Amino acid sequence: MKYVIVVGDGMADYPLPELEEKTPLEVAKTPNMDWLASKGEVWMARTIPPKMTPASDVGNLSILGYDPREYYCGRAPLEAANMGIQLALDEVAFRCNFITSDKDILVDYSAGHISSQEAKVLIASLNEEMRREGVRFYAGVSYRHLLILKDSRYSARMLATVECIPPHDLTGKNFRKSLPKGEGADLLIEMMEQGRKVLKDHEINRVRVDLGENPATMIWLWGQGQAPRIPLFKEKYGLTGGVISAVDLINGIGRIIGFEVIKVPGATGYYDTNYEGKADYALEALKKKDLVLIHIEAADEASHNGDLREKMAAIEKIDRLVIGRIMEGLKGVEYRILVMPDHPTAVAKRSHTADDVPFLIAGTGIVPNGAASYSETSGKSSGMVLEEGYRVMERFIARSHSSLSSRAIE
Repeated sequence: MKYVIVVGDGMADYPLPELEEKTPLEVAKTPNMDWLASKGEVWMARTIPPKMTPASDVGNLSILGYDPREYYCGRAPLEAANMGIQLALDEVAFRCNFITSDKDILVDYSAGHISSQEAKVLIASLNEEMRREGVRFYAGVSYRHLLILKDSRYSARMLATVECIPPHDLTGKNFRKSLPKGEGADLLIEMMEQGRKVLKDHEINRVRVDLGENPATMIWLWGQGQAPRIPLFKEKYGLTGGVISAVDLINGIGRIIGFEVIKVPGATGYYDTNYEGKADYALEALKKKDLVLIHIEAADEASHNGDLREKMAAIEKIDRLVIGRIMEGLKGVEYRILVMPDHPTAVAKRSHTADDVPFLIAGTGIVPNGAASYSETSGKSSGMVLEEGYRVMERFIARSHSSLSSRAIE
């Protein structure tokens, strides 16, 4: 048996007036998802436990079968793991975004989706200009980078508990009231202000302004945590696995649980990602692996940008270029496929929400539950929600679908 998980990051949403009170998933043309839904089961799941932040680290831990309440360690340590960064016990990893600010307004959470090459130069400047013991910046992908921090005044545990808000929740807002809060926050704010001075007149930013592109005027620190302690997937579920994503966070989770991180040329984590390549590399990996998770970021990015057209285009490309290609490539093979978002990302709000998400399981041994299509509405019509979203994995790989903890939809 082969297992495929397709995660459409942020694919779920709310009904929208411009779509006649339907969601993007309902209106987008998704014949492959709908066919699978008719042959399988569509339920709802809570991937974000109560009182936890609706974020991709939490949601993807749930999808992979790990209870976030037990294994969550913060976003940045997972990304650090993928980058081969070893965290000492007295160190904390922070996600370090490049953002565009105009005075105290956060204009763009991604600095115009700055290129990785440009960002690498800026990270080098931060390391040079802000050099001191206990401070190390690491270049990641596009606007997504890391700061590894230790300080004699504050313990690692203290810094890990500072209240930090993701920048993608602050687009168009005055960020002053949303700066880090709590003991140790003064250190983070000080570093963010120092970064602002380093970036202000940098040559990279001058060129970007001349080209009409958003400059990286500031760093934003968030998503922090200490070194993770998560058991291997093979030990927990008895299956070997691989992960395909352009995002360090997802690859980091995969690396920590013992998955092979599969690099796909042209995978960008944005609208222009190599959809077909992700499907092709997954099919090749399945010749040796039991399970492959394919993560696609584009719908989430479109939602953060408030771009409904691009969100629907991303959903349709996932259906046509990834799921359709996987179905064709696995003809004649016993397999199961799981399709779901890690969390909703609302186009109208431009931010993640903690609402339940629809999940679709189809393939060998799956009994249809009467769904005609894949969407939030069809999931809700099942009448059931897996209250503990991490148990979707048990249902996905179970030989028989015994009853799991669930509740009726209110």
